[in-house]
Amino acid sequence: MTRCSRRAVIRGAALMPLTATAEDQGQRRAERYFPTHGTYDHRTLSYDLSLTYEPAAGVLRGRAHIRAVANRPLRQVELDLARLTVHDARVDGAAVRPGRRRNKLVLPVRYPLAAGTPFTMEITYGGRPGPVRTPFGEIGWDRTGDANDGTLVAAQPLGAPSWFPCNDRPDDKAEYIFRVTVPRGHQALANGTLVERRCTGATECWTYHHAGPMAPYLAALYTGRFTHNTWEARDSSTGRRVTGRDAYPARLSPQARHDLGRQPTMFAAFTRWFGPYPFETYGAVVVDADLDQPVENQTASVFGRNHIDGERTWETLVAHELVHQWYGNSVSLRDWRDIWLNEGFATYGEWLWSESLGEDSADSIARATWHTLAQRGTDLRITEPGPDRIFDDQVYDRGACTLHALRLTMGDDRFFAMLRGWHHAHRGRSADTAAFVAHASRPMPNVLEPLLHSWLYDPRLPPLPRPEPGNAQS
Repeated sequence: MTRCSRRAVIRGAALMPLTATAEDQGQRRAERYFPTHGTYDHRTLSYDLSLTYEPAAGVLRGRAHIRAVANRPLRQVELDLARLTVHDARVDGAAVRPGRRRNKLVLPVRYPLAAGTPFTMEITYGGRPGPVRTPFGEIGWDRTGDANDGTLVAAQPLGAPSWFPCNDRPDDKAEYIFRVTVPRGHQALANGTLVERRCTGATECWTYHHAGPMAPYLAALYTGRFTHNTWEARDSSTGRRVTGRDAYPARLSPQARHDLGRQPTMFAAFTRWFGPYPFETYGAVVVDADLDQPVENQTASVFGRNHIDGERTWETLVAHELVHQWYGNSVSLRDWRDIWLNEGFATYGEWLWSESLGEDSADSIARATWHTLAQRGTDLRITEPGPDRIFDDQVYDRGACTLHALRLTMGDDRFFAMLRGWHHAHRGRSADTAAFVAHASRPMPNVLEPLLHSWLYDPRLPPLPRPEPGNAQS
């Protein structure tokens, strides 16, 4: 996501071990920024979501088939689900009586599950979904279009339970299948690859598969009427071709084709800097609504109609959300306190894109940003911003300046090799700041560890290193 107001709706470390002790579970819960979301009691393998949406009534009917593994002995299973009513629930095929505790769905287990045991859950549910109230405003499912006949999902960070039962942690990543039925003439767009479109009478069923793995907050569903543009990009690091597919309201076609038209060039540049594109497809979805900010839903970033003007005014946001596919989506957070690893990287990607176009260099942008930070004053450690300030501008800007300080100190060859290595080492997994410091410092630990400590852990703003010849060119 790009910038400070996180209300993206339409109004206005290491991998977790397979098992953990009760003490470990309690410690992790206490450490997390949003401990009421998600659980470490189990890890999710896959979500298979069958959904029917009736736009006239705003009603969603769903069935979620979830495969998971117990991390510790379990007598009940917790999932996150807001607003919607559960009609039936089964664990390993056996009917159970679901309980509710605020936005928690609690499923008793007929026979205790031992740690390491795989199990399944099937939940049938429905109602009128809507955004979830969070410290950042209302986030999640919302309606689009002048007639409210379309939908969008912009769930970062806590909105996923607005439309499906899930283990709402950023480091619980899984495979997804979406089977979405809408009225004929409407479309359904979701993460991953469209594998089937079937018309039956007055309805159409759209089926998508995304091997992921993907965190729940990055799962997306858009319904409505869209025009599409398909494009192809070359992965500079592997030579493979990646097919992209953008979608937008028909009346915005000329402007959207222009504003999104340089994505293939971005792909070529980003794969050169960051390494292989981590997923099977990509696309930008422009919804018929004004959004405060775009959101980097995995393989299907969402933009508002207000981000399209036919003049590429918002192209840095297009670059920002694409960078997130590597840093934030493929390499995910262990906890939201480490969000600078998402937003600092994506912001620095904006600067690299500007530099590659022959516009402002990353160095000139970094120095202007540094002066702005110095004038305003810095009052937080970006590795510990606090749960209410994870989207503070300092997290974005100082995070990007941190990477530029590394680049100036390491030189381009080592710096970009380090970025590619970071993604390669953690692709499809979750990591934290300590893991990044260990990785980035490896070439020159006596120099880079103190540099990173001053930028990441000290509220006082350190000076940017002076550029050496050849060190600030990509």
